[in-house]
Amino acid sequence: MPRPNVVLVLVDDLGYSDLGCYGGEISTPNIDSLARGGTRLTRFYNTARCSPSRASLLTGLHPHQTGIGVLTGDDSPVGYRGDLHRGCATIAEILRGAGYATGLTGKWHLAADVRNPSDSWPTRRGFDYFYGTLTGCGSYYSPGTLTRGEENIEHEADDPGFYYTDAITNEAVAFIERSAEADQPFFLYTAYTAPHWPLHAPEEDIGRYQGRFDAGWDTLRRERFERQVQLGIVEADAVLSPRDPREPAWEDVTDKDWQARRMEVYAAQVDRMDHGIGRILDTLKRLGRFENTIIVFLSDNGASPEEIPHMTRERFVSRTDIFRGHTRTGEPVRLGNEPGTMPGPENTYSSYGRPWANLSNTPFRLYKKWTHEGGIAAPFIVHWPAGGVEAGQILSEPHQLTHVLPTLLDALDVAYPTVLGDHPIPPMEGTGFLAQLRGSDHAASPAGGPALYWEHCGNGAVRRGQWKLVREHTKPWELYNLAKDPTELNDVAGQNRELAEHLLADWSAWADRIGILPFGRIEDLYVLRGEPATDAAG
Repeated sequence: MPRPNVVLVLVDDLGYSDLGCYGGEISTPNIDSLARGGTRLTRFYNTARCSPSRASLLTGLHPHQTGIGVLTGDDSPVGYRGDLHRGCATIAEILRGAGYATGLTGKWHLAADVRNPSDSWPTRRGFDYFYGTLTGCGSYYSPGTLTRGEENIEHEADDPGFYYTDAITNEAVAFIERSAEADQPFFLYTAYTAPHWPLHAPEEDIGRYQGRFDAGWDTLRRERFERQVQLGIVEADAVLSPRDPREPAWEDVTDKDWQARRMEVYAAQVDRMDHGIGRILDTLKRLGRFENTIIVFLSDNGASPEEIPHMTRERFVSRTDIFRGHTRTGEPVRLGNEPGTMPGPENTYSSYGRPWANLSNTPFRLYKKWTHEGGIAAPFIVHWPAGGVEAGQILSEPHQLTHVLPTLLDALDVAYPTVLGDHPIPPMEGTGFLAQLRGSDHAASPAGGPALYWEHCGNGAVRRGQWKLVREHTKPWELYNLAKDPTELNDVAGQNRELAEHLLADWSAWADRIGILPFGRIEDLYVLRGEPATDAAG
């Protein structure tokens, strides 16, 4: 059999339940088809934030070990450099060394300098071909830092028909076609920015969702939860977390048309992204590469509750890499979430807000940036018929991003290096789960088995078996029995103090080993600079 290809699809800020195959009402037929023909994980975890998740996914390490502790801002001398350093190997570097063609289309967000090529740019971290953006987000009609190879090509977005999600797809399809013509195995990393804010989508896509969310977030959360139980995504005895107490009941909302429009545009962004994935799948089928391509789909963090601007307005508008003050035709862009300003067109720049993020993360509470389930639980799908990945399988064993690279290397029979160039490479932090994907190993992690760890902006967590110790920055640690309480509603730390202490000692030893920095120290740096401490989180 020919060597397998790999298509790794990472999407941005997608909530746990937004896909149809995870209980959502958004139309995602192409992703759902991968779930039917492959395996879904119900307890797969990311790192709670975009840059750290990308660093961990590509290297098999925890993000702090790669230089990406928060985002890509340089917080030295007391914080992280925010730059993917040379002391780690990316999957592209490993697979290129094994004879694979390697391509990236979409978002990178692992370089502190997004204007000047450096060792942390994708073209210098194993990718033969790169088309996409180096920054974290931006207009879908005129994205900042749009780059091909190492050349800025922002002018290409001047085409009136340009829409970034479609451009990412077009480039992915072209890369597959080139690789097939060269008869070379390939690794394609397609990193959509959808559905990260701003809320930008073609009007015809938005129109398909008119009225879809008029029932409001309360009713839709209950309906999603019921479907999740029916699908086997959530345990039958699980309890839906209550609506975020900071948000009103839908019946008390006065600007329902505007609120519903926000979610309609978000759904349209997901819809267009799913359509693009369908084009990638059709290309693989047309070229005879579909059955023997390992296709992995996941999201980089939980749904985003961020209002726009999410930092000081002055600082936000100065970020020309993420915000354009005018459209391509010179019209002023309306920045912010203002009732009556209907999102979607290029001349708006807004987000969908906390109550809809609460819907996206059904059945969990909290969001992106937190290490509670709402911040780190991700949809995760693997499809590889030729490799024996079971069709229609649902796995509930917990795994996290550090487990992905070892799984792929096992599947490809490629060795992980100890040295890359002149740089020693630390061993991967996770173990593979290929046997589980093939249906031959369903052993759940025992209480004393390997632990999973997280830290982001002072939020931290450790999971060992059914137990999870977790905290919000500056707040006390909480303990949950996820087998009985998967939505983290009943803190039992007070009744299990010895267990909580053991888990805290475990987390602390891990944090020391991989170089976690006290987040308060980074906040102090921002205050000394005359900036709000909240800006330390990006």
